Order: sequence, then C-alpha cells, then structure tokens
Amino acid sequence: MTLNDAELGREYVISDVDTAGDEEMKSFLFSLGCYSGEKITVVDKKRNLVVSIKDARYNIDPELANAIKI
Repeated sequence: MTLNDAELGREYVISDVDTAGDEEMKSFLFSLGCYSGEKITVVDKKRNLVVSIKDARYNIDPELANAIKI
C-alpha cells in the first residue's frame, strides 16, 4: 500500500521508499525523514498530501506519495 491509500489521521510506519532508481527523489524524501521504520501520518488530502513526520509537516505531491510504501 502506498501513502496515497492512507487514511487521514492514522499513523503508519514506512516499510519502503521505492523511487524506481530516481536518486534525486530518494535523496529528497530521505531529507524529509522518509525512510523505512519511520512513522508518518497523513494530515490532509486535497490535490497534494500534507504529512506529518517527526513533528514536522510537509506538503507532498501524489507522485512522491506513491513512492512511499506503508
């Protein structure tokens, strides 16, 4: 299941980050704290997703959210 499928307000644990070889995207997600074992919560879903990682909130697009497996 990807982050796009997540329920609002529920905490998940990231199982994998699959960027299909895109090192720039993987590096960007890692800089936000998106890596295996980290907890993540979807706070809002509209066009983009607002996620909470380590007490910080980020606005990510569906393409990035699709790379985050939970």
